[in-house]
Amino acid sequence: MAGIVLLSGGLDSTVALALYLEKDSIDLALTIDYGQRASRNEISASRKIAEYYNIAHQVIPIPFLQDQTHSALVNRSENLPLIEYNKLDDLQGQALESARQVWVPNRNGLFLNIAAVFGENMGDHPVIITGFNREEAATFPDNSLEFIKAVNRCLTFSTQNNVTVVSPTSVYEKKEIVREGLRLNVPFHYIWSCYESGNKVCGQCESCQRLKRALLKNDAEELVRELFEIDHK
Repeated sequence: MAGIVLLSGGLDSTVALALYLEKDSIDLALTIDYGQRASRNEISASRKIAEYYNIAHQVIPIPFLQDQTHSALVNRSENLPLIEYNKLDDLQGQALESARQVWVPNRNGLFLNIAAVFGENMGDHPVIITGFNREEAATFPDNSLEFIKAVNRCLTFSTQNNVTVVSPTSVYEKKEIVREGLRLNVPFHYIWSCYESGNKVCGQCESCQRLKRALLKNDAEELVRELFEIDHK
């Protein structure tokens, strides 16, 4: 049974990869370049993580998606939304607005269907591994268990070899994902979870703030200092 991981180089997909490897192998890591600001960093992080776990890695460019969204993740003329640490759970305020500003239409659905094409050529019952999570599903519905179930139903019609999607992190919040990452000795120093590009993470976007909070909830203060000071040249 072949395994394909959708790897962005961030916390969730990296820990999902490590969790899946506890029970089965992964043959291929796919990183999607859709023109996002952090594409260079995400590709670099994903390549290092795939090499760390001895998994073949491939980058898939889909430039058309950049032209079909006004998301601040892609549109460099838009300011990335910043969110206060104590507003991460404000589902009627800053957290919801941040999600709206970085929403990319059908991104996860598209990524999963791309991975399914690869899965079609990898024998019977291939598995696509993703890093969805319960915390972000509150504002990004394409992170939810309901979404996974819906996609799997669609794949019964659009593939012929029983391709399925799993997400080992889907029932976890970020603090639990970090906990599992620490348990599995995930290479946190390779991870890039920032919406922005550059040599260092911004520390202020929603993704950075959620990672920071999750680390602190696991008493990983030293790791916070390291990750938010690493120079990714």
